[in-house]
Amino acid sequence: MARARTNIMVCGGTGCLATESDKVMKNLEVILKARGYADEVQVIRTGCFGFCEQGPIVKIEPDDVFYVKVGPKDAKDIVDEHIVKGRKVDRLLYEEPVEKEKIKKQEDMPFYKKQVRVALRNCGLINPEDIYEYIALGGYEALGKAITEMTRDQVIEVVKQSGLRGRGGGGFPTGLKWEITKKNESNVKFIICNADEGDPGAFMDRSILEGDPHSVLEAMAIGAYAIGADKGIIYIRAEYPLAISRLNTALKQARELGLLGKNIFGTDFSFDIDLKYGAGAFVCGEETALINSCEGKRGEPNYKPPYPAEEGYWGHPTCVNNVETFANIPPIMMKGAEWFASMGTEKSKGTKVFALAGKINNVGLVEVPMGISFREIIFDIGGGIPKGKKFKAVQTGGPSGGVITEEGLDTPIDYDSLLERGSMMGSGGMIVMDEDDNMVNIAKFYLEFTMDEACGRCGTGRIGTKRLYEMLNKITSGKATMADIDALKQLAYMVKDSSLCGLCQTAPNPIISTMKHFWDEYMAFIKDEDHPQGEGRYTPKNKIGMKS
Repeated sequence: MARARTNIMVCGGTGCLATESDKVMKNLEVILKARGYADEVQVIRTGCFGFCEQGPIVKIEPDDVFYVKVGPKDAKDIVDEHIVKGRKVDRLLYEEPVEKEKIKKQEDMPFYKKQVRVALRNCGLINPEDIYEYIALGGYEALGKAITEMTRDQVIEVVKQSGLRGRGGGGFPTGLKWEITKKNESNVKFIICNADEGDPGAFMDRSILEGDPHSVLEAMAIGAYAIGADKGIIYIRAEYPLAISRLNTALKQARELGLLGKNIFGTDFSFDIDLKYGAGAFVCGEETALINSCEGKRGEPNYKPPYPAEEGYWGHPTCVNNVETFANIPPIMMKGAEWFASMGTEKSKGTKVFALAGKINNVGLVEVPMGISFREIIFDIGGGIPKGKKFKAVQTGGPSGGVITEEGLDTPIDYDSLLERGSMMGSGGMIVMDEDDNMVNIAKFYLEFTMDEACGRCGTGRIGTKRLYEMLNKITSGKATMADIDALKQLAYMVKDSSLCGLCQTAPNPIISTMKHFWDEYMAFIKDEDHPQGEGRYTPKNKIGMKS
C-alpha cells in the first residue's frame, strides 16, 4: 500500500471501545472505500488518548484536528466534509465550557496544556499492534544502546541518577532495586512486571499496555540486562483481555525481529518474556503475593526479609517493577538521567500518571510533572466539579490512601507531601468527591473492598478489616454509640500497626483520614440518648488515637 496522505487515528482503548469506537472505525473504512479514498487515507486504531470523558476520539493527521464524542453515524461527515472537501466538522470539535470556544488542536485544550507525557508518550500516537510504528519513533534504540554500548553498572547508574521511583505505590528507588538484585549472585534471576492493577477507578497500567506494549517489553529487557536475568514475566490480571491480546501480539512481533530471544542485537545477551494471568486478587499487587501466585500458590504475602531481590521467584533473585515504572525506562536511557530529573521535585522526579475519576468534568488519564498541585489537576486539567457543585475531597492512593480536603488543594503532589497529609501516592488513582458525598459512606465503601480482598493469612487483616467494616455499617445504620466510635478508632490503629502486608496495614487509612477531616459527619450518625450528636462528653481534643 502506498503511503497515505492522511491518517485517521481512532482511539482503540477500552473506554472508547465501550462507546463503539470500533464501529466508528469500520464505518470510516467502508465509506472511504465507497468514495474511492481507501488508498489515500488510512484508518489506524491507536491506544488511549486519555480524554475519556470526550470519547470516542478521532484525530486527523497531518491536519492536527481532534474530534470528540464521535459516534458511528459521524463517520460519513468526517469523510465527506473533512477528507473529501477539506472542511472541519465543527460540531465534533471540543467546546471549551466557559468561553464556548471550539478548539481543534489537542495541545490547545485545557485538559492537555499542563500535561507532560513520558510514560504515555506513544498512547494515541501509534498503532500498538504494529512494531514498526514503535520502531519509527525510536523504539528499541534504548535497548540497543544499553546492551551494545553500556555495562550493566552503567545502565543501573543512569536509572539511579534519574531519580525514578517505583510507580506502583511504594515509591522505592528503581535504580537501587536493580542494583540490589544485581549484587545478589545467582545463575538464575528473574524480572517481573506487575500489571495487576487493582485499585478501584485506576486504569493507568492497562492503558499503557493497550496503547504502547513495546515500551514495557523494551524496558524489561533493559532491566534484565542490568540485573543479569534472562527470563521475564508479566503478571497481568485476566480481566484485561485487550491488554493481554496486544501484549501477545507485541511479544510475537518482537521475537520475529530478534528483539526478544537469543543473542539480542548480536550480543551474548538472551532474554524472553512469559505472561502469567492473575484472577483479580488485589493482594497480588504486593510483590511477594504476586510471586506466590506466579508459582501457582495462593496469592498471599510472605514475611520479609528475605526480600524478592534476595529470594524471589522459585527462590531466585527477582526484581519486580510495575508497568508505569518500566514505561519510563526507554526515554530515560535515550534522553539521559538529567533530562528526567529536571522534572518534578527534589525527592520525587519525573512525571506521574493519574486516573482522574469521580465527580469531575474531565474524567480521564493525565500525566503531569511531580509537584503539580491538586488544584491544577482538578480545576485546570479536570475542568472542576460537574453541575456547579462544591469540591469536598479527593481520595488518592485508592483503598490504601486518604482524603485531601479543600485546605490541601495547593499541596504539591509528590510522595512525601502526600504522606504528610495522611494519604499516599499509590499507583495513581485519584477519585474526586463533591458536597453530596458522605465521607463515612466513602470510608465504608473502601473498607468493604479491602475486607473482600484481604487474603486471610494474618488474623488482624482477616478479622480486623471485617470488624472495621461491621462497625462502619453499624454507624451508617444509625445504631452506633460513642463507644463504637472509640472502638473503631482503636481497632483502625491496631490493624494498621500489626497486619502482615501493605494491603491491610493501609486498609484503615480511609477511616483515619475521614475521621480527621470530617469528624462531624461521623457524629451525625451517633444517636446516644444522653449525647444525640456526641456533644459535651467528646470534644475535638478527646478524639482518641487521632494522629496528625
